[in-house]
Amino acid sequence: MKALADRRIPPAQENRPRVFDRSQTIRNIRRLIWLYLWLLIFEGAFRKWIIPQLSTPLLLVRDPVVVLIYVLALRARLFPQNVYVVSLEIIALSSWAAGIIVLLPFLPLHIIVLVTGYGMRSNFLHLPLIFIIPAVFNLEDVKRVGWWTIVGMIPMALLMALQFVASPESLVNRTAGVGEGLQIQAGSGKIRPPGVFSFVSGTIYYLSAVAAFLLHAVLAKLPYKTWLLAASCASLIVSMGVSGSRSTVLAVLLVVASVGLILLVRPNLVNKFGRHLLLAVAVTWAISYAPFFREGLGILSSRFTDSAEQGETTIVAGLISRVLEGFTEALRLLTRAPLGGYGLGVGTAGGASFLTGQADFLLAENEWPRILLESGPILGLAFVVWRSALACKLGLFAVRQLLAGNTLPLLLLSAGLFVFLQGPFGQPTSLGFAVVFAGLCLAARPVEPTVAAEPDSSNNASNEPPRRVRRRSKYAERLHGSTTRARSAHGPFDR
Repeated sequence: MKALADRRIPPAQENRPRVFDRSQTIRNIRRLIWLYLWLLIFEGAFRKWIIPQLSTPLLLVRDPVVVLIYVLALRARLFPQNVYVVSLEIIALSSWAAGIIVLLPFLPLHIIVLVTGYGMRSNFLHLPLIFIIPAVFNLEDVKRVGWWTIVGMIPMALLMALQFVASPESLVNRTAGVGEGLQIQAGSGKIRPPGVFSFVSGTIYYLSAVAAFLLHAVLAKLPYKTWLLAASCASLIVSMGVSGSRSTVLAVLLVVASVGLILLVRPNLVNKFGRHLLLAVAVTWAISYAPFFREGLGILSSRFTDSAEQGETTIVAGLISRVLEGFTEALRLLTRAPLGGYGLGVGTAGGASFLTGQADFLLAENEWPRILLESGPILGLAFVVWRSALACKLGLFAVRQLLAGNTLPLLLLSAGLFVFLQGPFGQPTSLGFAVVFAGLCLAARPVEPTVAAEPDSSNNASNEPPRRVRRRSKYAERLHGSTTRARSAHGPFDR
């Protein structure tokens, strides 16, 4: 017992405070961000096939991950407090308070808390993550995300082709949850294949991300295998052909169109891009002989022409009108929305579920009108301006990086611009992709080299304490020289 007592920690060491390991906390934040990314891709598979009975709770599966990231970021002093985050906090708290005041005369308090709480979660909870991602990720991390995205395109295309060929009632085409339901129809008895996502909106964002990372791999000469790039490109083309979604085609074409700006700034990349463009055309020509692909193209072209005929305009004009509709509708509603709005969260599908028991659009289907009707012309417009201002910041950052020779931020911005500006944040997949696109865009910057300052020899010489040499006579000083004394200015008086 005495020996055990002697081994006890001394009181001085026992009371010593533990040193905080900031690097370990940062590594944990990085792991949680990767978990956020994987959940964003595969939460639809869990909701449809693996545990459909938990479909509704899985809508919020990434929320605890975000909260834990914020806790660790505060601990590591990485939580952003810039003008965007501070202004977002003010808008969020004001919108929440206004929503409670507006709904208080009409609903029980617990329903108000649920509806406005879901609105807070949808509009504001995930957005600070945009600034934490570039604090712990760099360009190499973003390239690693891109590599996995390119690889994942191959099985995604196989699944989408299988969903297109299968009947709408088959297992691969089931909707999220345990109830009956069908995916969105594309025409001719075919559905719009959602891949592993709950609905087709996820494939729109994923395919635009694949296009961005593929183009960057080509322009930056990344050391990827040629067969991988060719297979992923072919998979992207197949997925677009069977998607039955005009938005998917527009999203990918927008990314491809951004290459025009890149080639304008860096014309030396024209030959390199031209060779790969010819390869893409050859791959498309080879794929066009597949019967299911030709059927998918027929359905897709019919949707474009039918839309143009209904609007009595051209296909291009119809597409432009569809893009601008969300902005123009919001301007028309600006003077019609109540000053305090109809209540934060009322326009989201989750808020509608708490109010009516069914997920529906109670206010508006487009994002900007929903925000203005929920929060009113003052707070709603403030949030719209906030999103637009951050989009402008991302655009300026991407252009500066392009001028410095880095093409990836501009490609990611073109892939995620519309989902960040007008994507429905009440839909968890849209919200997740908007945050990821914006965060990866800011993180896709080269690491600045740190140049170590060279020591100043004159300062070191003057600050270095002299060495003391003891028991040396004045004769020994003159004979051997002293390393402890500077040269004398008194001449022979030192003798």
